[in-house]
Parts: sequence; structure tokens; C-alpha cells
Amino acid sequence: MREARGGGADRAEAPPLPDDQASAVHAVLDANHRDPTRLLVILQDLQHRLGYVPPATVGPIAKALGLSRAEVHGVITFYPDLRTEPAGRHHLRICQAESCQAAGGAGVWAHLETSLGQPIGSTTADGALTTEVAYCLGLCAASPAVLYDERPIARVTSVTLDRLVAEARSRA
Repeated sequence: MREARGGGADRAEAPPLPDDQASAVHAVLDANHRDPTRLLVILQDLQHRLGYVPPATVGPIAKALGLSRAEVHGVITFYPDLRTEPAGRHHLRICQAESCQAAGGAGVWAHLETSLGQPIGSTTADGALTTEVAYCLGLCAASPAVLYDERPIARVTSVTLDRLVAEARSRA
């Protein structure tokens, strides 16, 4: 008799979620009536509670909503505001819109990447700062611009960014 391959039964059972994640998943699902049409809201709510959407929560969410893991994963990876890793204690959203680029933002952003030693869209090794791309902050008349912990900062220079990075590291 041949052994069946590739079936769902052959897959190893996923390890249980840590208690904090399991509680958050259940609370978010219950608050949204386990309605699959509210998947994005569920994921946003989970991220708000945990700071990110842990990859281990994809399976339980999919099962509870009657969706495939691919559907849930697809939504998470489609929306840039959803993250699958914990963010830093401070956030720096960097505008990449045309106005900020035209006002010299590209050089300022390159300075930030060089000084941090990592690309925009990552978290520093010390967990102090997460940088993220934004496509318009509504500060076009005062470009280039960033949001630092939801505080708008206009006419950003390399010196401004160095100060913000130092502040994030000192307040971490």
C-alpha cells in the first residue's frame, strides 16, 4: 500500500500561539463577529493590540473565518501598513511623494539609510526606530517631510534626521 503525499494530514501541526497572541486573536475575531468580510479590520485591530500581525496568527484567523491561509497572508502582504514583525519603539514615516523628492528629499533619505546602515522600511537592531515609506503626508508646501511618532516635521534636512535618530535612541 502506498502512502499518500502532499495532503493536509501530512503537514505538521502548527505550534500553539503564545497566550497573549491567542487571546488577542480571539478578542479581535469575537469583536468582529468572525465575519470574513471584515478581514482587513480584523488584521488592523490585531496589529493595534499586538504591534504587528504575527505570522503564526494567519492559520487560526483563516480557520476561524473559513478562508485559506493564502487569502489572509495575501491581505497582510498587500497593505503596507500591516507588518509581520514588531516595530521599533519610535516610528519615522518618510514621504516619498513627488513634491518631497523635488525638494531634495531623495538625498536626505539616502543620508538616513547610510547613517542607519539599513534601508527605509526596516527597524534598527536596537529596536529604537522603525522607518517606513509614506506616499504623501499633506505637507507638500514644506517638503521634504516626515512624521515622527505621528508628529509632522517639515523642511527636513540631514541634520534634522540625525537629531530624530539620536532622540529615538535616547528615549528607547
